[in-house]
Amino acid sequence: MIKLLFLPVRLIMKPILLAMEHTLRPAPIQRPAERQAEVDAETKGLTLYQFRACPFCIKVRRNIRRLNLDIEKRNANENPQYQEELIDGGGRWQTPCLRIEKDGKYEWLYESSDIIDYLNKKYAA
Repeated sequence: MIKLLFLPVRLIMKPILLAMEHTLRPAPIQRPAERQAEVDAETKGLTLYQFRACPFCIKVRRNIRRLNLDIEKRNANENPQYQEELIDGGGRWQTPCLRIEKDGKYEWLYESSDIIDYLNKKYAA
């Protein structure tokens, strides 16, 4: 019953959140071309599982844009394969989730603040 009450709120808020994300985009940091190429190569092993209108996912995507990172984004709300990957690999149906590939193994990082901290430590300088 309560879930049904939130449906109209979500329908109203979704276009507002997406419009705000688009209009209030942070400027990406500029790096020398060589360093940007290195960062792009490093981020090939990162995948963000997210929902388009999730406020926490928007927060992470804004930080990804600010850091000028080329990270694959997978909409786990619209693609059953991505939902399955998220649950099988990460162990829970929660977004945002950053999948980090290291030496052929995957680490799954949940919580928007933890994801942002991780990305800032690696790529903010």
